[in-house]
Amino acid sequence: MSERTEHAAAELAPADETETKKESRGQLIWREIKGLFWVLLAVLAFHSFIAKPFYIPSESMMPNLLTGDRLVVTKYPYGWSYVSPTIPNPAAILRNLLLRSSEPWTITLPFMKGRVMRSLPERGDVVIVTPPGGNQDYIKRVIGLPGDTVEVRDGRLILNGKLVPASLRPPAMIPVDANSPCGINQFWDRKVETADGAFCRLPIVHETLPNGVSYDTIDDGNSQGDNFGPIRIPADRLFLMGDNRDHSADSRFSLAEQGLGGPVPVENIGGRAEFLTFSLDGTTRLNPLTWLQAFRDGRAGNSLRPAKD
Repeated sequence: MSERTEHAAAELAPADETETKKESRGQLIWREIKGLFWVLLAVLAFHSFIAKPFYIPSESMMPNLLTGDRLVVTKYPYGWSYVSPTIPNPAAILRNLLLRSSEPWTITLPFMKGRVMRSLPERGDVVIVTPPGGNQDYIKRVIGLPGDTVEVRDGRLILNGKLVPASLRPPAMIPVDANSPCGINQFWDRKVETADGAFCRLPIVHETLPNGVSYDTIDDGNSQGDNFGPIRIPADRLFLMGDNRDHSADSRFSLAEQGLGGPVPVENIGGRAEFLTFSLDGTTRLNPLTWLQAFRDGRAGNSLRPAKD
């Protein structure tokens, strides 16, 4: 090789090395993008078919669930339907983060009849449900199955013509905090002051369904939902109610009243509530130092599977 050829090769070497490095850096970035894509896909698949976290936004399931509770919902116990897939809505996520709106972060597919590997819930199961034509999730308790007759008279639940056994229990003492203010729109006359702080003193009625499942409900006095029916539940539908009977928009109320519009199709059931992961009192801020102070004691790990008497 001549001296000129060797010199030319030496001049080209740094350029080739730089190009190789650039290609490697580009490949590295692409690998990271692909890795993030597969992680996101795996998370969405897990949320769609196995389990997902859920946040309690209202008081409709008190005294068993409080505003600010975080829990795990399993997707597979009843099979899968059109409401099962978790599909992010980027525009809604952005609006929630920037404008602090409260719209759902996900997109619901159009209604499709049927469930894959279908299984009916049991009476007393706590489930998440998407109202017909809606895009948000409610959480309620299964009261009536297909073929049952459901009636409410003077606040008492009647199932298939028989009064559901109910007994008075000692009042629940729920600590007052930012997520449970016990204010003008929520048990305004139930707030009591004690040496240990302020509490909502809530009247409790313990119900036992025909299959032996029992749970506490709140009877806060006369309300619009205290008299309903009787109605017979059609095939492939379920009758759902909140445990906070006088402050729950459920199957007793129309869609226009923010209720479920009567018995809901089994396809609208998104999963079963399993257990609490943690609970926040509503005082969290951007400052991480406020996070630990906002945790409610004694709620993490509590099972939401109903007990049987």
